[in-house]
Amino acid sequence: MRERGDIRMERLSRFIFTAPSWPRSLVIIIALGLFIDLALLRAKVPLLFFGTCAFTVPALVAFLTTRPLVRILGKDLSWNRSGLLSFSAVVLGIIVTALAAVGSDSGFLLPITYATSLGVILSLRMPVLVAIADYRLHRMIVPSALQSLAGLGAGYLYFGPEFLWWAIGLLLIFGMGSSIFIWLIDHPLKRSFGVSGLSFLNALIAHITDGSKTLEGFFRDIGEEVTVPQVSVVFSRQGRPNTVFTAPNVHPGPMGEIGSANLPKMLHDSFSEEVFVTHGCATHDFNLVSEDEAAKIATALKSSFGDLTFAEGASRSFRSRHGSVGILTQRFTDSVMMVSTRSPERTEDIDYNIGIAIMAEGHRWFRDVVFVDAHNCMTELSSPVLPASLIGTEYYRAALAALEEAAGMPLEPLSVGVSHQQLPFNRDEGFGDLGVQVLITAVGEQKTAYVLFDGNNMHEGAREEIQAAISDLVDDAEIMTTDSHVVNTISGRNPIGLAVLPELVIPHVRAAVMEAILDLAPAEVAGTTTWCERLNIFGSQRIVQFASTVNVLLIFIPPLSLGMLILAFVLSILMFSVIG
Repeated sequence: MRERGDIRMERLSRFIFTAPSWPRSLVIIIALGLFIDLALLRAKVPLLFFGTCAFTVPALVAFLTTRPLVRILGKDLSWNRSGLLSFSAVVLGIIVTALAAVGSDSGFLLPITYATSLGVILSLRMPVLVAIADYRLHRMIVPSALQSLAGLGAGYLYFGPEFLWWAIGLLLIFGMGSSIFIWLIDHPLKRSFGVSGLSFLNALIAHITDGSKTLEGFFRDIGEEVTVPQVSVVFSRQGRPNTVFTAPNVHPGPMGEIGSANLPKMLHDSFSEEVFVTHGCATHDFNLVSEDEAAKIATALKSSFGDLTFAEGASRSFRSRHGSVGILTQRFTDSVMMVSTRSPERTEDIDYNIGIAIMAEGHRWFRDVVFVDAHNCMTELSSPVLPASLIGTEYYRAALAALEEAAGMPLEPLSVGVSHQQLPFNRDEGFGDLGVQVLITAVGEQKTAYVLFDGNNMHEGAREEIQAAISDLVDDAEIMTTDSHVVNTISGRNPIGLAVLPELVIPHVRAAVMEAILDLAPAEVAGTTTWCERLNIFGSQRIVQFASTVNVLLIFIPPLSLGMLILAFVLSILMFSVIG
């Protein structure tokens, strides 16, 4: 299966890193300056404390002043990132300046290479600050120039007034080159999506570092409106709150607290009933652009619960398979609930159109068709299941066979038990805020457990281990995840069972299942289908288009930046030739 853009976007997480602590950067900056001081003591014409004055002091000045200045301009920059930027500029400056020691003892060459290093430092700091602090270049020019301007003072001290003319000319050349480079990498995204790519990068870094939700504004700009169905099965037990089993056909992404990433908890907390928010058929194209959109879904659901007709009767659950796809199916009067999986093969997002086709076929026999992607086997980051693909066809045929069989299943009295337990694991370990929920249906002598974890997929094999661990308590069970992306910052790889081994989770699952069994009571059931209207989502193929543009930019940025540096060096040589 060809890798889609949303997966390529997740793979961009390898470019996101945590800056080292600022004291470490400063120690290295000071050490490099002292090392150069010692090395220059052996030169024919010693330059006392040149390393400290020319590199360490300008870096310390830039470190101390860049963050306050950026904050005055209304943005933020951490001390760690400011320290890393100053350190990186020192290393680059030393490398360029060291060219004076290659093949020449000319006293004229060192001022030239040091002046050039100040220009190179400016060309590094400009795009970095525009990317991580404020995409508006005119506001970042002064913060970008601080280290180079401090270096002008050192150059004047060692090389005299003439040095200033060379250095200022070089700063202008490299500054213009860097400005053109920034425009070139920002323009394609602005042209394609009408928004600044650097603005997106600012918002992304702000989200990663301090949880900012400014990314939602970006997604709102590129989003589009849709109307999607949401099907639920509601269980009613005398003297107890209703229990709702629902399958949204929007995607709980993209990450962290952005968009609909925490949709399962948002919907769950909107109701007094116990709500199981499973994963329907939707890919990252159907991410909500902001948390506010979840309220529209909650409102639509509440309106659908106002006119329910409950009835007795449910079939026993049964399993069917076509190709790699297996489905656990259970009929509830004129509704049917289907939970699909490909485990032990990878189970990934199913395209919205596949779900709609299955529901449409199911309406030949049932008024309401709940189709769930169990999302319970992750082997690697993989692309979603698309219509007409081999796997997509397997889902369709497996569902059609299950629907036909369910239509002929006899109805018997139904009992339902529910449990909801928080878990002692956190988001970094792959567990969302809702913990684990268990729904037990008892028909005749058969007990079926629907176990729902709040998380993004399950590590390969974890589903089978948990099923085996509760096989003495129930006759059949399916293990599902909500696909909540609140457990992810960028990368989609943080499945349940990876950071926390299944054997540590199993005791909590067994306790939840036993609690649900003890909670069993006679139940009536009603199905409902509601339409969630005018939801703002990312939009069809937007993630693919955006990721494709970004990946093309990543291919061209290295040669483009090298070309701009070469051009700046050529202009510098021409300038020195004219002066000479």
